[in-house]
Amino acid sequence: MAPMSLEELTDRIRKQMSEGTGLDATVKFAFGDDGVIFVDGVSSPNRVSNEDSEAQCTILISLDDFTKLVAGELDAAAALVEGRIRIEGDLGVAMKLAQAM
Repeated sequence: MAPMSLEELTDRIRKQMSEGTGLDATVKFAFGDDGVIFVDGVSSPNRVSNEDSEAQCTILISLDDFTKLVAGELDAAAALVEGRIRIEGDLGVAMKLAQAM
């Protein structure tokens, strides 16, 4: 699968993170020079944007790997072990995010 654009990925996450996810936290997916996706799971409805805001949990991943993750072509646990995903901040929030998505 070809990498999705930041806008396409943002729209996809926005649809997945509709009301009732139970996230109750803020998460930022950081793609280096390719931008960020910020998920405000505290607000109702949840808000998803490309703002580079402070988050309780930041997930560092390449845009290409994130595309594969969202498409189900990359296992998050394996990518974490391989160093393709790094998590900064509250690990509990990352676990809740995995359940919400």
